[in-house]
Amino acid sequence: MGLIMLILIGVVPTAYALNGAMPDSATAPFVRTSTYVAEALDRQAAGQTATDPRRVIGEYLRTRQANPAVVSALSQLAKDIRTQVAQYGSLRRLPQETVQNVRNDMYLAAETIRRFGKDPSFTFSKADMDLLKLYRTELDGATRFIPTWVKIPSRSPSASARWSAGSASSSPWAKRSASHLTYAQGASAELVAATTIAAADIYGLPVSTTQVLSSGVAGTMAARRSGLQSATVRNLLMAWVLTLPAAILLSGSLFWIFAHLF
Repeated sequence: MGLIMLILIGVVPTAYALNGAMPDSATAPFVRTSTYVAEALDRQAAGQTATDPRRVIGEYLRTRQANPAVVSALSQLAKDIRTQVAQYGSLRRLPQETVQNVRNDMYLAAETIRRFGKDPSFTFSKADMDLLKLYRTELDGATRFIPTWVKIPSRSPSASARWSAGSASSSPWAKRSASHLTYAQGASAELVAATTIAAADIYGLPVSTTQVLSSGVAGTMAARRSGLQSATVRNLLMAWVLTLPAAILLSGSLFWIFAHLF
């Protein structure tokens, strides 16, 4: 589902920047929540204003350094979001030229509220904090979504079979060691992989299915003291260790090139 959404956002970003499937009946509650949030933030700001709210919030999210103007800036963003959504009645009616700006404002507001929960520099009453969390949930529902027509085929048995077959056929362990696995080894490796992936999903940890399953297979082979190929293990370990710095270097280089070209 994540891969499909990346493709959709890359090809037609304005169509999938906001959740157009949200019903019109959700617009009025969202506008009310935005109003209540702006009022609560104005009380907290105590008359202070931010001349450029997006710059203030962007700087706060980048540096994570408290700034008294952040609260006022967030209030102004909430008001701008409320005005845009209320004017057109629903997210799907927003003009294409405003979709990206509204989406960016929603993202900045949601991330700022998330930081407020971890930043002791800002103190909110329990009622105001609960209101901010509710607002963040509504913002995330508008910006972080997967259409139903993407979910259903992605969760179907045929899709699972295709992904499994692809992983199995491309895994070096499947190619080099599958013939040496016993039923007990296969069951143990799959059970550990399923448990690890489920735990990572619950706690929001990034894991690779191939790496988890390969490690499970390697563990069963080590326990059996047979079939474990040290060269393959060494190559896998090197790939895992080098993936992060290589990805950082490549993405940073591409960003620098594109920023200077465009």
